[in-house]
Parts: sequence; C-alpha cells; structure tokens
Amino acid sequence: MNMEIKEIVSNWIKKAESDLKTAKDEIQTQEPCTDTICFHAQQCAEKYLKAFLTYHQKRFRKTHNIAELIELCKEIDNKFDELYETKAESLTVYATELRYPDDFYTPSLEEAKETIEIAEKVKSFVIQKLKKEGDC
Repeated sequence: MNMEIKEIVSNWIKKAESDLKTAKDEIQTQEPCTDTICFHAQQCAEKYLKAFLTYHQKRFRKTHNIAELIELCKEIDNKFDELYETKAESLTVYATELRYPDDFYTPSLEEAKETIEIAEKVKSFVIQKLKKEGDC
C-alpha cells in the first residue's frame, strides 16, 4: 500500500476516534445531549468502515448508510457479515434524522449508551481486520 493511501486511512481513523471521544465525553456530562451522542457514534462506525474500504482501495459513494458500507466491506471480507449481529446498521438513522428539526426526537440515555457500545464493536472489528493485514 502506498503512503498516500496509508495517510488517508489514518485520517479516517483519526476522525472516527474524534467522533467516539465526543460521544463518550458527552455521555459523562450532567445533562447529556443524547442526539449528539448517537450522531457521533454513527459517525465513528461509518468512518471506521470507510477506513477499511479505503485501505482496500474499494470505491464507495458518499453515504451514511451503515448497511451499504458493510455490504461493500463484505465484498472484500465476508466476515463483515458479523457486524449485523452487533446491530451496526441500526446506527444509520442517527446520521440524518436527529440532525434536523423535521423528524426530531430525543433518544433515551440507554439508547445513547447502546450506540456507543455498537460503535466500539465496529471499531474493534475493523482494527482487528487492519492489524491482520499489517496496518494500524
């Protein structure tokens, strides 16, 4: 893999980590903004999947759809099917529906905690795959 691709993968991971940190920091506050937590958890998962696809130089369209990204990852490694067991695809709704007042609702604290757990599972899964391939 060339250095340019490595740097792009690294940048996806840095952005994903920033999103995860934001979600984890916010959940510790006295009055957590659960919509923000859920959004950043979704963004973390999305960016880890995009890091994997970038590593493999697999093109993807601009999307927030986690299931679509998992399907693209499965074309490289069918073990990505395991992410459906974590309910990773359920994060997609938080990419847009919570961002605008039209369809606004406030997720529960339990729901926000679950999104962080799912994002962490996606992170661990992708990192494990990248380590097996000699990166990360």
